[in-house]
Amino acid sequence: MAERAAIVTGAGSGIGRVVAEAFDAAGYRVVLSGRRRATLEQTAGAMTGGPLIVEADVSEPDQVERLFARTQDAFGRLDVLFNNAGIFTRAAPIDEINLADWRASLDTNLTGAFLCTRAAFRMMKAQEPRGGRIINNGSISAQVPRPHSAPYAATKHAITGLTKATALDGRPYDIACGQIDIGNAETEMTRGFAESVRQADGSLKAEAVMDVRHVAEAVLYMAGLPLSANVQFMTLAATQMPWIGRG
Repeated sequence: MAERAAIVTGAGSGIGRVVAEAFDAAGYRVVLSGRRRATLEQTAGAMTGGPLIVEADVSEPDQVERLFARTQDAFGRLDVLFNNAGIFTRAAPIDEINLADWRASLDTNLTGAFLCTRAAFRMMKAQEPRGGRIINNGSISAQVPRPHSAPYAATKHAITGLTKATALDGRPYDIACGQIDIGNAETEMTRGFAESVRQADGSLKAEAVMDVRHVAEAVLYMAGLPLSANVQFMTLAATQMPWIGRG
């Protein structure tokens, strides 16, 4: 395990930070990627394995290429990519969504995942031993959207298509791709859910949340499987959240 390398995008906070720490504790050589070095250094401060920090905006092709080149130079291979970087734009009914928010969501949540997947695929295909695993952070919104979230929901539905296409294209090269859809893990972004979240009927209600460490455990399980096995899709949600039957 000590010879395996993993990239975590969006590693400066939330799910990315906790997953990166879990990879480190399991003996992976970890690359922390995000837009702000200060938050990446905070993540690295809780890790013991000497992670590589690479500032990168995943929506920028040149920065993504630099991220994977730095990984190649440092570790010589890549075994796991956790495509986690993502943003929420302003909540609004679809007729009030501005084009800038729409494009920002697509650029980070979808194009960023594609650019990282493309770079990881090339690296995993060429390395020896060949192959690796790509895990996409989908979201419950990849299955059922929340109100006033068209940009985010559209990108997460598209991630499901990217996951399937990557899994199919990866078969000849021992590249596995799976997706984890997470519901109400408690992070900086979701902490307010325990107080109030807009429901499908327009009301505001508190929702149950779960410890984000369970997400890290799930991702680590997916990553640890032999390449002959793959968790294609996993849904991990707070038991009491109103997801089943939403709407």
